[in-house]
Amino acid sequence: MAKAPKSVTIRTYQVGFGDCFLLSFDYGSSSEKHVLIDYGSTGFPKGVPKTRMMDIAQDIKKRTGGKLHAVVATHRHRDHISGFATAKGGKGTGDVIASLKPDVVVQPWTEDPDLSTTATGPGDKGAAKTKAKAKKAKKSKKSLVAPGKLKMFGAATPNHIAALALMNEFALRSLSARNLPRAMAGEIRFLGESNLANASAVKNLMNMAKNSYVFTGAKSGLEMVLPGVKIDVLGPPTVKQTDTIKKQRARDPDEFWHFALASLEAANRGTPGREGILFPRHVKASGHRFPVNARWLVYHVRTMRAEQLLQIVRNLDKQMNNTSVILLMQIGKTKLLFPGDAQLENWQFALGQKKYVDLLKSVNLYKVGHHGSLNATPKSLWKLFENKSSKKTAKRLLSLMSTMEGKHGSTHSHTEVPRETLVHALEENSEFFTTQALKGKVFFHDTTMQF
Repeated sequence: MAKAPKSVTIRTYQVGFGDCFLLSFDYGSSSEKHVLIDYGSTGFPKGVPKTRMMDIAQDIKKRTGGKLHAVVATHRHRDHISGFATAKGGKGTGDVIASLKPDVVVQPWTEDPDLSTTATGPGDKGAAKTKAKAKKAKKSKKSLVAPGKLKMFGAATPNHIAALALMNEFALRSLSARNLPRAMAGEIRFLGESNLANASAVKNLMNMAKNSYVFTGAKSGLEMVLPGVKIDVLGPPTVKQTDTIKKQRARDPDEFWHFALASLEAANRGTPGREGILFPRHVKASGHRFPVNARWLVYHVRTMRAEQLLQIVRNLDKQMNNTSVILLMQIGKTKLLFPGDAQLENWQFALGQKKYVDLLKSVNLYKVGHHGSLNATPKSLWKLFENKSSKKTAKRLLSLMSTMEGKHGSTHSHTEVPRETLVHALEENSEFFTTQALKGKVFFHDTTMQF
């Protein structure tokens, strides 16, 4: 077998709103090494058969020849790990992946079940008693993570499973509430789907192979299965490395993909013909539970409370995205960047390190972060890419995006996913591919790069 791969083929699967990428490194003499990066979905476009996730699992099995060398689960969100779920009788998609006997499973440091209850980094293993329980939980078919509470990013929250369960419970209950604005109900529905606990997927990832829990600057664990491939872990950072990860920004014109001109944004903010209405969002209620004169007030009080509770859910959701593993793979002079759903706070630490900035400048392939959201491809990162070009050259940046329109965000608030301004930049300055181009029975696209 060659000391370094001669080429790589990235198979981008159509998983609707989710991520699933199979990297097949060709070492010559019919020898390949296969790495699966994420496998999840929270919904498909209309017309996609219910068997699609199993079709993908079977295709992965066929493409790898029955042997998968590594799995990377960038973070815990359902749209990245739901495919790893198992089922009774071993008939789940996750059972198929486990049968491929991967040598290593790479996950963020926050997934380590040995973490203490106040962990701010991978070294916080806790007392012997807690550690013993954690190891027992790792082997158990019933338990999933270390018991107690994890101080996630310095803010006391229940452990991962409990936090996601509470998040989903709130989402489902809120959906049944009356008189919520349609946009809010839609966001609650999305967050509920995205943050399902996925217990069997989590357990499967924990037990199918040797685990490598990574952070910025750590060894990835992929080195042993990918000879000749240099791998840098750019994220997530630990709280010990930086506390910026504990905070999220709602807006940042220098980094996020808002409109370039404030006038354009202002022009689209209002709704024509409604400016003079005193109560434009008044809801006509049926029944006599509240007097007519009180209904407008009751509606807005309910909405305010729901908005406050929803903000808690949003914060948890953002923190989970900021646990995303960011991998930079280098073969010779060719660099591949896979950042999961990492948002600005995750990126900031790496972007402040000269050694990583120098590496990022010459990226050749970029897996677009967070399905093309406005805050997962920081403009400071985009500006670094020296291979982006409006002209079709041999070295032009390749970009791959797995996404689905109409699932998250809204055009009215300029938060739609994928974000229009970002997509325009990708189309104009890179060889751009999106899973939205896959129609009918075609459910994957291959991108091959020679080294």
